[in-house]
Amino acid sequence: MKININTNAPIVAKQKIKINVPATRVWSLLTEINNWPTWQPSVKEAHLKTLLNEGSEFIWKTGGITLKSNIHTCEPFNKFGWTDKTKGTYRIHNWEFESVSDGTIVIVEESLQGFFPFIFKKKFHKNLEESMSKNLKDLKQASEK
Repeated sequence: MKININTNAPIVAKQKIKINVPATRVWSLLTEINNWPTWQPSVKEAHLKTLLNEGSEFIWKTGGITLKSNIHTCEPFNKFGWTDKTKGTYRIHNWEFESVSDGTIVIVEESLQGFFPFIFKKKFHKNLEESMSKNLKDLKQASEK
Protein backbone atom coordinates (compact mmCIF):
# COMPACT_ATOMS: atom_id res chain seq x y z
CA MET A 1 0.00 0.00 0.00
CA LYS A 2 1.13 3.52 -0.72
CA ILE A 3 -0.62 4.60 2.51
CA ASN A 4 -1.07 2.09 5.30
CA ILE A 5 -3.81 2.42 7.86
CA ASN A 6 -2.84 4.18 11.08
CA THR A 7 -2.65 1.33 13.59
CA ASN A 8 -2.48 3.92 16.39
CA ALA A 9 -5.73 5.64 15.36
CA PRO A 10 -8.63 5.60 17.86
CA ILE A 11 -10.63 3.35 15.50
CA VAL A 12 -9.03 0.46 13.61
CA ALA A 13 -10.83 -2.48 12.03
CA LYS A 14 -9.81 -5.36 9.79
CA GLN A 15 -11.91 -8.16 8.33
CA LYS A 16 -11.65 -10.74 5.58
CA ILE A 17 -13.88 -13.02 3.55
CA LYS A 18 -13.42 -15.77 0.99
CA ILE A 19 -15.21 -15.15 -2.30
CA ASN A 20 -15.60 -18.10 -4.65
CA VAL A 21 -14.60 -16.33 -7.86
CA PRO A 22 -11.26 -15.16 -9.28
CA ALA A 23 -9.71 -11.91 -8.05
CA THR A 24 -10.29 -10.36 -11.48
CA ARG A 25 -14.06 -10.54 -10.93
CA VAL A 26 -13.92 -9.14 -7.39
CA TRP A 27 -11.52 -6.37 -8.45
CA SER A 28 -13.74 -5.43 -11.36
CA LEU A 29 -16.81 -5.10 -9.17
CA LEU A 30 -15.07 -3.14 -6.41
CA THR A 31 -13.26 -0.71 -8.70
CA GLU A 32 -16.27 0.13 -10.87
CA ILE A 33 -17.02 2.91 -8.41
CA ASN A 34 -19.88 4.44 -10.40
CA ASN A 35 -21.76 1.12 -10.03
CA TRP A 36 -21.42 0.84 -6.24
CA PRO A 37 -25.09 1.76 -5.62
CA THR A 38 -26.19 -1.25 -7.69
CA TRP A 39 -24.74 -3.75 -5.19
CA GLN A 40 -24.20 -1.76 -1.98
CA PRO A 41 -27.53 -0.66 -0.49
CA SER A 42 -25.77 1.80 1.85
CA VAL A 43 -24.21 3.72 -1.07
CA LYS A 44 -26.71 6.14 -2.58
CA GLU A 45 -24.41 7.77 -5.18
CA ALA A 46 -20.86 7.23 -6.41
CA HIS A 47 -18.99 9.17 -9.08
CA LEU A 48 -15.42 8.60 -10.18
CA LYS A 49 -14.36 11.88 -11.78
CA THR A 50 -11.68 10.44 -14.08
CA LEU A 51 -10.16 7.09 -14.98
CA LEU A 52 -9.32 4.72 -12.14
CA ASN A 53 -5.75 5.66 -11.18
CA GLU A 54 -3.71 6.57 -8.15
CA GLY A 55 -4.52 10.20 -7.43
CA SER A 56 -8.04 9.98 -8.88
CA GLU A 57 -10.88 11.43 -6.88
CA PHE A 58 -14.38 10.07 -6.39
CA ILE A 59 -17.40 11.44 -4.58
CA TRP A 60 -19.95 9.18 -2.93
CA LYS A 61 -22.86 9.27 -0.52
CA THR A 62 -23.28 6.76 2.26
CA GLY A 63 -24.98 6.93 5.63
CA GLY A 64 -26.25 10.43 4.89
CA ILE A 65 -22.70 11.75 4.39
CA THR A 66 -21.09 12.91 1.14
CA LEU A 67 -17.45 11.88 0.95
CA LYS A 68 -14.72 13.09 -1.37
CA SER A 69 -12.15 10.29 -1.55
CA ASN A 70 -8.73 10.08 -3.16
CA ILE A 71 -7.28 6.82 -4.46
CA HIS A 72 -3.79 6.28 -3.07
CA THR A 73 -3.16 2.70 -4.24
CA CYS A 74 -4.37 1.03 -7.41
CA GLU A 75 -2.56 -2.24 -8.15
CA PRO A 76 -4.92 -4.29 -10.33
CA PHE A 77 -6.16 -7.55 -8.81
CA ASN A 78 -3.94 -7.02 -5.77
CA LYS A 79 -4.40 -3.79 -3.77
CA PHE A 80 -6.80 -0.84 -3.76
CA GLY A 81 -7.06 1.99 -1.24
CA TRP A 82 -8.29 5.52 -0.62
CA THR A 83 -8.35 8.28 1.95
CA ASP A 84 -10.94 10.90 2.76
CA LYS A 85 -11.68 13.62 5.25
CA THR A 86 -14.96 14.84 6.68
CA LYS A 87 -15.54 17.27 9.49
CA GLY A 88 -13.44 16.01 12.37
CA THR A 89 -12.52 12.67 10.78
CA TYR A 90 -9.71 11.33 8.57
CA ARG A 91 -10.05 7.83 7.11
CA ILE A 92 -7.65 5.42 5.43
CA HIS A 93 -9.40 2.49 3.75
CA ASN A 94 -7.50 -0.39 2.12
CA TRP A 95 -8.38 -3.59 0.27
CA GLU A 96 -6.13 -6.56 -0.55
CA PHE A 97 -6.89 -9.55 -2.76
CA GLU A 98 -5.20 -12.92 -2.39
CA SER A 99 -5.84 -15.49 -5.10
CA VAL A 100 -6.36 -19.02 -3.82
CA SER A 101 -7.09 -22.20 -5.77
CA ASP A 102 -10.87 -21.89 -5.46
CA GLY A 103 -11.38 -18.14 -5.27
CA THR A 104 -10.14 -14.99 -3.60
CA ILE A 105 -9.45 -13.96 -0.03
CA VAL A 106 -10.48 -10.32 0.34
CA ILE A 107 -9.04 -8.35 3.24
CA VAL A 108 -10.35 -4.90 4.13
CA GLU A 109 -8.95 -2.61 6.80
CA GLU A 110 -9.64 0.93 7.89
CA SER A 111 -8.46 3.48 10.39
CA LEU A 112 -10.40 6.52 11.57
CA GLN A 113 -8.79 9.36 13.42
CA GLY A 114 -9.69 12.87 14.42
CA PHE A 115 -11.90 14.62 16.93
CA PHE A 116 -15.13 12.65 16.42
CA PRO A 117 -13.59 9.15 16.34
CA PHE A 118 -11.72 10.04 19.52
CA ILE A 119 -14.79 11.39 21.33
CA PHE A 120 -17.25 8.74 20.08
CA LYS A 121 -14.81 5.83 19.94
CA LYS A 122 -17.21 3.06 21.01
CA LYS A 123 -20.00 4.09 18.63
CA PHE A 124 -17.65 4.69 15.67
CA HIS A 125 -15.93 1.34 16.19
CA LYS A 126 -19.23 -0.58 16.37
CA ASN A 127 -20.55 1.17 13.25
CA LEU A 128 -17.34 0.52 11.34
CA GLU A 129 -17.26 -3.19 12.25
CA GLU A 130 -20.90 -3.62 11.24
CA SER A 131 -20.62 -1.71 7.97
CA MET A 132 -17.38 -3.48 7.05
CA SER A 133 -19.00 -6.88 7.62
CA LYS A 134 -22.07 -5.90 5.58
CA ASN A 135 -19.91 -4.51 2.79
CA LEU A 136 -17.90 -7.74 2.55
CA LYS A 137 -21.08 -9.82 2.43
CA ASP A 138 -22.52 -7.55 -0.27
CA LEU A 139 -19.29 -7.82 -2.28
CA LYS A 140 -19.31 -11.61 -1.96
CA GLN A 141 -22.96 -11.88 -3.03
CA ALA A 142 -22.53 -9.53 -6.01
CA SER A 143 -19.26 -11.17 -7.12
CA GLU A 144 -20.67 -14.68 -6.99
CA LYS A 145 -23.81 -13.85 -9.05
